[in-house]
Amino acid sequence: MNPILFSIGSINIYAYSVYLTAGCLLGIGWAMRAARLWELDYKLAPVTGIIAVVSGIIGARALYVGLYPQEFTGNLLKIFYIWQGGLVFSGSIIFGSLAGLLYLRYKQQPILDWLDCFAPGIALGQAVGRLGCFFAGCCYGKPTDLPWAVTYKNTDSLAPLFQPLHPTQLYHSLAGLIIFLILAVAGNHIKTEGRITGLFLILFSAFRFIIEFFRADYRGELGPLSMTQFITLVFFAIGIYLLSIYKKRST
Repeated sequence: MNPILFSIGSINIYAYSVYLTAGCLLGIGWAMRAARLWELDYKLAPVTGIIAVVSGIIGARALYVGLYPQEFTGNLLKIFYIWQGGLVFSGSIIFGSLAGLLYLRYKQQPILDWLDCFAPGIALGQAVGRLGCFFAGCCYGKPTDLPWAVTYKNTDSLAPLFQPLHPTQLYHSLAGLIIFLILAVAGNHIKTEGRITGLFLILFSAFRFIIEFFRADYRGELGPLSMTQFITLVFFAIGIYLLSIYKKRST
């Protein structure tokens, strides 16, 4: 079977923005739903979500710039050209979570409960947002002769042209959907603060660690691992810790 030929034009810019926005809105919507069910102040979800999204984009871009400083030599304004791709999801989680948590702490809210509200939404947001990466050609995979390989042949693509590649963006999207479904089901049974978040971090880390082996875009190295894989190991450890603590939800 011949690899899929996937051609994109100017749609890559718009699709990247549309899917990213849609993913963020779905994530915030899910957090509002969960907060309402757990009798939290669900009206805080949109504000927290917007703060997290804006900070997450800044963090995702900052991490990308740190990994690829050579791309911005001689033209620092390119740092702000996020429509050309260049967002690292791990940086988004780190910066976005910290900013959101600081806001919730300021509002004197139960942090673990709110983390559990947002965790499935983050997974859902990734499932949708990664489709934008697919259209833009960023976060591309290594060459492969597998039947579901994708070949980009439009010069607007951020991926290498005329090479059958692993559609790693779709791997990420599928992983996000699987994680979301698992967390959505688990949320009906888990009544302990932080455990949904812990489960999210473990599942996200496992999927991301594996998918990294199929990625071809450079994201820094730390020994035999990519920088992203090292970060996911930290996330995994935090997830294990959250699963080990016990504090029953008060609602």
